[in-house]
Amino acid sequence: MGGAGKDRHRGGLIVQRSFLSRLAGISDTKAWPWLLLAPCLLLAMAVVLYPTATGIDLSFRQMRLNRPDLGTGYVGLRHYWAMLEDPVFYVSLQNTFVWVVSTVGIELAMGMLAAVVLDMELPWFRTIAVIVLLPWFLPIVVAGNIWALLLDSRLGVINAALVSLGVLDDFKPWFADPAWALPMAILVEAWHGFPFFALLLLAGLKGIPTELYEAAAVDGANLWHRFRHIQLPSLTMVMTAAVVLRAISLMNSPDLILILTGGGPGRSTQVLSLYAFQKAYREFNFGYAGALSVVMLLLLMGSAWLYVRLTGALKDD
Repeated sequence: MGGAGKDRHRGGLIVQRSFLSRLAGISDTKAWPWLLLAPCLLLAMAVVLYPTATGIDLSFRQMRLNRPDLGTGYVGLRHYWAMLEDPVFYVSLQNTFVWVVSTVGIELAMGMLAAVVLDMELPWFRTIAVIVLLPWFLPIVVAGNIWALLLDSRLGVINAALVSLGVLDDFKPWFADPAWALPMAILVEAWHGFPFFALLLLAGLKGIPTELYEAAAVDGANLWHRFRHIQLPSLTMVMTAAVVLRAISLMNSPDLILILTGGGPGRSTQVLSLYAFQKAYREFNFGYAGALSVVMLLLLMGSAWLYVRLTGALKDD
């Protein structure tokens, strides 16, 4: 028994040394980084790729929970052809473009202004920073209901102030007016989301070397010249990433519009994400909702690629 145990031990050492020698050989090749990344790649495939592929597959199926008699078979491009004849889809597409572009533009401008001011480290800097970031800390449900009360057509403080100042003759139902519902929702979302830009842009400003500011001061540059020639070019990468991330968030999240207007009045605030949500959880037409989601995915990928190319953020120096 003792001899057999020694033989097994000796055999185990030989296998271990053989494995280590092969591993040492692989570590000197290009395959080594991929081997180290394999667990992360498998996790990404499980968490990201599989659900995405399932959603795309769903868009080609018949999936209506309130009509189990229809089955769950493949229907090809039926949902996409139906989408081309759906007037609500075109209204939602137009509103989505206005919603995302306008909100991101306002948030970027407000965030840039807040970041530049905070970068000056004025007195009460920390207090001002907390106040600026406060809207971002509020859950979107809380922020939406707060603004719904502030803009209420009967009890709203903003309506009362505007009437007392003579700007309005009477209280205005902002979210019940098709001409004002989407602009007001954009302003509420911009108020809630601009600290996201302010935080990222402020971090980018803190990374600019002080030597550049000192050289600009020697050349007699004022605040505008410093912003235009030093700060703005240095923030290209940060702005590009922030805009893309925020656009993705806005296009995929109908929660604020759902709280404020529910897509109305009429279809004036209907966006693609809200339309897909309604198709899935009101009409239980998950196949059509999946097709809408695939269209949103393609629009986001194409828009992000085009924006990155236009800004030149990924160009080599």
